Amino acid sequence: MLAGLIFAIEEASDRPGTLVATLPFGGMTLLEYQIRLLAGAGADQVLIAVGRVTPALLAAVNRATRREVEIEIVRSAEEAAEKMEPGARVLVLADGLVTTDPVIDKMAGEGSHALLVTDDAGSPAAIERLDMRDSWAGIARISVDQLGQIAQMPEDYDFQSALLRVAAQSGAEHIPLAAGRVRGGHAVERSVEGLAARNTGVLAALTERRVDWADRWIFTPIARMALPRLVARNVPSWAIIAGSGLVSLLSLVAISFGWEGTGLVAALLATAGWATGAAMAALRGEEARAVRLEQAIFLLFGGVTLLLGGSEREVTHSATPMVLALVAVAAQLLVERAPSRHLRWWASPAAHLLSLTPFALAGFGQYGLYFAAAYAFATLAGAVEGTRQKA
Repeated sequence: MLAGLIFAIEEASDRPGTLVATLPFGGMTLLEYQIRLLAGAGADQVLIAVGRVTPALLAAVNRATRREVEIEIVRSAEEAAEKMEPGARVLVLADGLVTTDPVIDKMAGEGSHALLVTDDAGSPAAIERLDMRDSWAGIARISVDQLGQIAQMPEDYDFQSALLRVAAQSGAEHIPLAAGRVRGGHAVERSVEGLAARNTGVLAALTERRVDWADRWIFTPIARMALPRLVARNVPSWAIIAGSGLVSLLSLVAISFGWEGTGLVAALLATAGWATGAAMAALRGEEARAVRLEQAIFLLFGGVTLLLGGSEREVTHSATPMVLALVAVAAQLLVERAPSRHLRWWASPAAHLLSLTPFALAGFGQYGLYFAAAYAFATLAGAVEGTRQKA
């Protein structure tokens, strides 16, 4: 069993009386974001170690309890040890820690006691020195027995520091923090301004969900620019979904009336909206919703391509455009289901929409369908070859 222990004791450096854990981050509080990370890693139970309970803290805990994870507030190591299931692996997050799913997933894996460390004492991730070389980077994997050891210490001990020392003295493995993770937002912050800066880094990491060229160079930068502004203004996710859905519908209507160029441009705007919504859902731990929003881009591509095939059939009085559209959609569907690792040059729903747009604007929709069918088929061949090599 995996359990989590989050420290929520320190006050913000620029907001006296306010706990760092209750500062805003990613459209929620930092505490809710940390709970989201632990729940995503498979934690069944999360304990919040506090010095005092504030209304903001209680409100954050109440909102977080909507997730399928047991959340409780504790005031000491003794209380924490009593509430933890015997034999559980405990993932500890430092007070004010900002990090991302890959870091949490790595530390949550099976194994003995471990400490996430950095050899850069000046890094924003460095909290406390462990030895002449390494500093603690905010995450530890310990056992319930070690919590019990801390409970035997004098009452004036610092819970977080004592836990770190017990873990270090037990010979915990030192797991180095990759430099890229710091650029991705991993750090310990104590201020509203610092969290806002890390918020941007974390949002940037979450937008890089798909690796194909269209998402990487077009739609990911758009989502990266839009998401911090949307989060800062507390724009609800349903508004992004509704807006993207409306623009998608307008795109399909435009193509059905023969306005192919206008419809494709609208489809690109809708795709940017779906990609941004997926990134926001990922930030809030709604992985299933993020996947559905990414699937919406495929559905939009399918609808646009088939309607474009039908429109071109009326113009050319030939069944060829519709056949090309069907081939493109069917081949791309198989690519989406391929188990092999997707490569940068591969076709994707977003890439197809981008490549179809200039053809439609120029009035050569049929040639765009030729290109889409060939591109999807070439990608499918690459996926099959990749699967064969993997086997």
